[in-house]
Amino acid sequence: MTAVQAAATGTVAARIDDGLKIYGEGDTEVRALDGVSAQFESGRFTAIMGPSGSGKSTLLHCVAGLDVLTGGQVYIGETELGSLSDKDLTLLRREQVGFVFQAFNLIPTLTARENVLLPILISGDDHDEAWFDQVVGILGIDDRLTHRPSELSGGQQQRVAAARALVSRPAIVFADEPSGNLDSKSAAELLDFMRRAVKEFGQTIVMVTHDPVAASYADRVVFLEDGKIVDELHDPTPDTVIDRMRQFGA
Repeated sequence: MTAVQAAATGTVAARIDDGLKIYGEGDTEVRALDGVSAQFESGRFTAIMGPSGSGKSTLLHCVAGLDVLTGGQVYIGETELGSLSDKDLTLLRREQVGFVFQAFNLIPTLTARENVLLPILISGDDHDEAWFDQVVGILGIDDRLTHRPSELSGGQQQRVAAARALVSRPAIVFADEPSGNLDSKSAAELLDFMRRAVKEFGQTIVMVTHDPVAASYADRVVFLEDGKIVDELHDPTPDTVIDRMRQFGA
């Protein structure tokens, strides 16, 4: 089933059931996630928002398999992550998940092209050159592929990171403040591409952001407060996101 077909059938790309994440113990115990349940449908763009310390990055990291729940379950597709060995979890992340972080995490000694293709090269798979050309063309980095990260602007480096996340056609992409280090023009270009990847190619994206403008590119915004999901908003605009955030004192 392609991503577009999955979107049409309402397939769930990832979900968390009664997720609990506790740091510390006794007087120092912090419940970063406190009984969180949520679904992320294929072919949809979901933003996660909330005040500082609300648990939004913890939620993303746990659903992405980068952190382990204290209680509850996380699924990517039909696979429950807690049932996997470390090796199988690494393999699942490599084959089914893409990541875009605020820090670009590019290898400084590799060219932009090599950085984009790195996950595919590591897995030993062949890449689809036509899809690669389409992704780097849409992102506007097709003329920068022989440059190393130090020769690229911050916006160009983040677009390389976005291309790396999407070139293997993952089942789901997780983005943690992807526009946080970019100027407004570069941020808008990156978010517009992410919106297009969802709308035109059926990609699934889950993004943590504190920015109402960034959240307005999503189909749905999920709001966290004190480790709990307290609300959600569909078809957001910057103004409706701001109004909703004010209700939570964010």
